[in-house]
Amino acid sequence: MTGEGSRQDQGLGSSEKQIQLPSYAWPITLAVGLLALIAFFWSNTRGHDHASQGRFVGPGVCRECHQEQFEAWEKTRMANSFDVLLPGEKVEEKQMVGLDPDTDYSREEACVPCHTTGYGLVGGFVSIEETPDMAGVSCEACHGHGGTYVNSVMDPEDPTFRTSEAREAGLVYPPTEAVCQVCHNASSPFIGMEYQFDFDERVQRGTHEHFQLMYEHPK
Repeated sequence: MTGEGSRQDQGLGSSEKQIQLPSYAWPITLAVGLLALIAFFWSNTRGHDHASQGRFVGPGVCRECHQEQFEAWEKTRMANSFDVLLPGEKVEEKQMVGLDPDTDYSREEACVPCHTTGYGLVGGFVSIEETPDMAGVSCEACHGHGGTYVNSVMDPEDPTFRTSEAREAGLVYPPTEAVCQVCHNASSPFIGMEYQFDFDERVQRGTHEHFQLMYEHPK
């Protein structure tokens, strides 16, 4: 009995030694696990910053109630800003800042967000093939995504909503300087580091004509 018990004790001791880890192993394991968790969340939630994030509906939906504004917007530089990224466009301007005018920049991660609407967000621009209506800087780039206020607060069958209600639902009106400066800043290759965005001047130039709305919306 004594010999058998001794052998069992020796076997148990040997097993215990096999599963023992160095004292520094647990911190390393914890750190690796934490990094893996961070990488998982980053890869599944990353997107581009925007004044308000959510589902984009596209300018065609806005057009249903704002036909005149839509037609005025179509003629603006912002509506056609995606074309600037294409080869052969803005040749002199690109050469002046060291860009190759023959290069297609329409898939460049650094360029696309400011030449499209909702890039990297739900309902936003994916590619010119998949989401051509989201190319260019359209309504929601300035006024916030329409997924929370279009056809809910802004009900075409009952267009008597209050402006404050639409704002609470996500409407950005009027657009603020902070919205514009997401793209109008010194990170653009066409702008020097000393660039100062003149919000009032840009508002006067406008991105589309402002027409009298069909219905009054109390504040």
